[in-house]
Amino acid sequence: MTSELNPAQMLRERPTADLSRLSNRALLFGGVGVAACAAGYFMVDRSQFLQSYLIAYMFWIGLSLGSLALLMIQYLSGGAWGLVGRRVFEAATRNLPLMAVLFIPIAMNLETLYLWARPEAANDPILVAKSAYLNANFFYLRAVLYFAVWITLAFTLSRWSKAQDEAALVGPGPMDRRFRVLSGPGLVLFMLSVTFMSVDWVMSLDPHFYSTIFGVLTVGGQGLATLAFTILTLQALSHAKPISDVTSAERFHDYGKLMLAFVMLWAYFNVSQLLIIWSANLPEEIPWYIERLQGHWAPWAVFVLIGHFVAPFVLLLSRDLKRHGRMLSRVALFVLFMRVVDLVWTIGPVFRHESTGHWLDFAMVAGMALPWLFLFYRNLGSRALVPAHDPYFKESVISEGH
Repeated sequence: MTSELNPAQMLRERPTADLSRLSNRALLFGGVGVAACAAGYFMVDRSQFLQSYLIAYMFWIGLSLGSLALLMIQYLSGGAWGLVGRRVFEAATRNLPLMAVLFIPIAMNLETLYLWARPEAANDPILVAKSAYLNANFFYLRAVLYFAVWITLAFTLSRWSKAQDEAALVGPGPMDRRFRVLSGPGLVLFMLSVTFMSVDWVMSLDPHFYSTIFGVLTVGGQGLATLAFTILTLQALSHAKPISDVTSAERFHDYGKLMLAFVMLWAYFNVSQLLIIWSANLPEEIPWYIERLQGHWAPWAVFVLIGHFVAPFVLLLSRDLKRHGRMLSRVALFVLFMRVVDLVWTIGPVFRHESTGHWLDFAMVAGMALPWLFLFYRNLGSRALVPAHDPYFKESVISEGH
């Protein structure tokens, strides 16, 4: 990277061939997944199909929501790391309308997935006490509100970003300040909405269990997955302009350090939840962990511990690895795989007491990749890949600043 960077030229450059290659690979991967899902639809019962669908859905919406959070954090905190990855974040957030559509099968099958939505819930005193909150109409209303908040934030920031590209390059002022003005309260709304979303869509699968840290744990997992996906995307485009002009060993080092931080953050939230619940030993909380730490799911718990924390933690301690884009991307790919495993371990035991993960869980993640990645690469290619008209862009990139 040199001081000869031309912002106008960088806004015009599009690595069409590279984006097309990545899109074709995603379509192939997703196509195989869709074929497996289609086979699974006829081979397994409807309940199993919907369980796997929910796991896949939570993985892919996590990438969109994690991108929205990191986008707003970058606007508030600054830093070259976010300037380089901003368009990846924006492209992922513009997938939120797709995720709203993909939520329809979940909304139409509440009785199959959620105990509180079934007629027999009227015989459970705990569910009766929670019925003012856990009922279908209020569930739908909250879901609409969540998507309204997320999509409004995402598309407002994206629209302003596009306008910034199309305007003349100017110094810091009201045009860039508005991103920060929106991102501050936007992050508050994001944390509140994702916390309630995690309670509604995941924790209420077992309506007798509750945890005050569950929403924060969900956000930590989304941020980790988003950083891993961003590393993969930047590495895949690192040899094509304009990404090649702004990526370097230092940039990958930044993302490696952030991914390490989120690995530790995720572990901290998990251990905190486990210690609090285990020490309290309350009958409404402890069965959730007994189900996951003993019996059929015990090996999965060990795998989550080693694969989701120990292995990436040890690997990401290496400075050389974090500065090597290809090696770092392999760790990132493994982290994404472990995010799926963690979701299977979190959601699966609610339905499967005598068995563990199902092959359809992973096939459904691959199948949902088809629409998500297709739209993502289309979004990514429709805009300049770097925000070269951001007033802090050239200074941050040239100085290798943080």
